[in-house]
Order: sequence, then C-alpha cells, then structure tokens
Amino acid sequence: MDVSSDPESQHRMLIYFPIVHTQADMGALGESVKKATLRKIGRLGWKRKVELIDQFWTAIERSIDNLSLSFDRVRVYQDGLPISGKESDIVKQLAKSGSRNHAVLLRLMDKGAHLMGTESLELLLEEYEQAKKDLAGSSSHGKSDDDGSGSVSLLDRRDRFVAERINETLRQGEVGIIFLGMLHDPQPWLDQDIEVVYPIQRPVKR
Repeated sequence: MDVSSDPESQHRMLIYFPIVHTQADMGALGESVKKATLRKIGRLGWKRKVELIDQFWTAIERSIDNLSLSFDRVRVYQDGLPISGKESDIVKQLAKSGSRNHAVLLRLMDKGAHLMGTESLELLLEEYEQAKKDLAGSSSHGKSDDDGSGSVSLLDRRDRFVAERINETLRQGEVGIIFLGMLHDPQPWLDQDIEVVYPIQRPVKR
C-alpha cells in the first residue's frame, strides 16, 4: 500500500486494523479467559481458534510490511495502551511475553514510527474490574448476570476517548496506524478531515 505522508499536505490519514486479541495480549486475565473459553468450546475448539488468530495476525504483518510510508511521520495507536509515559516499556514487556500485536508495534517503532499512549487508564481499569466480574460469573453460573448494557456504554466511552486522542495528536501531513479490537469503532467521533483506510477489514457492527 502506497500511502503519502507529505509534511506539506493538509491531509490526515488513519490506517485502521481491527484486531483479535491473543492470550498474551490479555495480561493477568489471559489464563482466566482461556479457561472460560475451554469450558465453552473444548480443547479442539481452542486449538482451532488459536490457529485462526495466528493466520489473522500473519495477514496483518504482511499488510504492515507492504506499507510505503515515511515512518517519521507515522503515529501508532494501540487498543489497551494507556497514556502513562511508560508506553514503550508496556509494549516491550507484552512483546516479550509472546504478543504478536506488540511485536508489530516494536517493528513499527524500529522503522521510526512514534508510539502513542492511546487510552484512558481510568476507563481501562473500569473495564478490567468488569471483565473480572464477568469471568467470575461465567465460572460460577455458566454465564454472567450482567446484561451487557454497561459494557456497551463503557466501550462507547473508550472509543470516544480514543477518537479525541487521535484528533488532538495526529498532525496535518501525518499518517496514523491504529490497532483496535473488532468491536471498537471510534470513527463516528473522528474529525471529518481524517481519512480512514481499512487494509484488511472493517470493525464488526455493534
């Protein structure tokens, strides 16, 4: 993909990769998520799911390799990466733990791209606590008692925050690359002058 990142241009572009999280991306919740998934789909189902996710990330890696960009004019935004001042350390740690997503981020940084803190730490902590409750409910009752309405509201608040972060930090003549889970969709809150490109697929409609 040949994408212009001319610093004299007034154009802003966002290359959007909807992603599927791996166990390594989930940190402390990873093992609990795996156990809950195994109860639902069994070991063969889990193995097949892992294989499909691996294939998906291979497609993303190939797409990234085909980008023709001036990477010093590229900003990278990432699902679950809080604005903290420790963004690089977080990415390096997760890449070391086996996250293909964060390994891709490191490759982009090595090319000269700028890693951006993307999300609100407060909203991420709120989601973490909700996820723990959901997993506990799944374990004890077979399903969570939550009807999901709170989660949708939280997802919308996260998407709005991410969009505002991009609006504020992506400069004229720059290209952003964003990796967000399939259910996210910050586009409704992005400034109208930001062109969004989907090299692989669009997010899942909620």
